[in-house]
Amino acid sequence: MTVIQNKIDFSVIFSVNKANPNGDPLNGNRPRQDFRGHGEISDVAIKRKIRNRLQDEGATIFIQSDERRSDGYRSLKDRAESIAELNKLLNSAKADEELAAALACKQWLDVRAFGQVFAFKGNKLSIGVRGPVSIHTATSLEPVDITSMQITKSVNSTTNDKNPGDKTSDTMGMKHRVDFGVYMFHGSINPQLAEKTGFSVDDAEKIKQALITLFVNDASSARPDGSMEVNQVLWWQHHTKLGQYASAKVHRALQLHKKTDYPQSIEDYVIEVDALEGLTCERYDGL
Repeated sequence: MTVIQNKIDFSVIFSVNKANPNGDPLNGNRPRQDFRGHGEISDVAIKRKIRNRLQDEGATIFIQSDERRSDGYRSLKDRAESIAELNKLLNSAKADEELAAALACKQWLDVRAFGQVFAFKGNKLSIGVRGPVSIHTATSLEPVDITSMQITKSVNSTTNDKNPGDKTSDTMGMKHRVDFGVYMFHGSINPQLAEKTGFSVDDAEKIKQALITLFVNDASSARPDGSMEVNQVLWWQHHTKLGQYASAKVHRALQLHKKTDYPQSIEDYVIEVDALEGLTCERYDGL
């Protein structure tokens, strides 16, 4: 496979309608917000969704969600040690770190894309892989309104020992959602790091397709099917390794303008991309 030779920048625009896109466990699982009230989705959550989509398409993934495991391993250490040659290297203090990293990158797409630290208790060798694909935190264009509602369960999780016929406290709970918001995040693919991990042109295409289909098979009670939608993916492929423009300038070329003071759908925005001489922007509608 051909390793990518030129820098790539990308941006993703998506909308949220009555869903909790990324709950904060330190704040009662309310949707994340910054100090200005804008909605946020962590880069970790976005990478999780990308990994899930890659796994759906048959890619071998190292960081697998437990409920999506495609093998029998319940820990990262067990998964790493399932590769006999890598296991041998991780358990030798004098092993070749570059060889161990190369084996991990060859085996798992998310390792050669995002990087990974292999430092497990009991192993004698620790290695770190820097991946070429970087993802920013997603942020909403406008402050988001969050609705919270009290919910109840129709059955107890446990029996009330003192009064078996009474409801227990766990029948009550809260559910939170973003009423509506348009979010955006950016990312880049670094060819210098791609050379080290073996990240290929085919891998970049898989990442692009994962972004276009980001919310496929992602439904849950917090994110019902259709409540989160990728509206557009923008993809800039430079002609050089360093890139003709800095990533920040490329990302700033994307502008969204409101048609109304109170947007209620993506149709209430105009998506514009400023022209950058010599750099073409490919635009894809989300699925």
